[in-house]
Amino acid sequence: MGPEQRAAGVPYAGPGFDVPEADAFSRAYWDAAARGCLLVRRCRADGCGVAHHYPREFCPRCWSEDVVWEQASGRAALYTWSVVHRNDLPPFGGRVPYVAAVVDLAEGPRMMTEIVDCAEGDLRIGMALRVHFRRRGGQGGGQEQDASAFTVPVFRPA
Repeated sequence: MGPEQRAAGVPYAGPGFDVPEADAFSRAYWDAAARGCLLVRRCRADGCGVAHHYPREFCPRCWSEDVVWEQASGRAALYTWSVVHRNDLPPFGGRVPYVAAVVDLAEGPRMMTEIVDCAEGDLRIGMALRVHFRRRGGQGGGQEQDASAFTVPVFRPA
């Protein structure tokens, strides 16, 4: 597929560097994203209770292993961002320019993500955002899980 096709909005379907590697631990996170739910981890240790993201099997504050998955509200505020104008790794080259960002989730943790559906000039620190999910691949029908299909959380203005 040439650049003219990507520019026309044809999704990139080849191998890419945006494919998450789900393992036994993170599978719950990626499965929830495919259903349109954002998950964070929350510590249940006495005196802690901190929510964290990226998902880990222990609390990064108190090191307790008593942590559980929790559905996040999907609300966030923009902490910082950078507009990427060049990225040669597929499929990012077909998306430029795009906004790589860090957001503060309403539950407390910071999360790296992408801002979509927002003009660069409209971005403001602290602006209210809402989670949205980008699905890639999985165009084949049938009952089998398509290994190339995945869904990632991105954010757009609230």
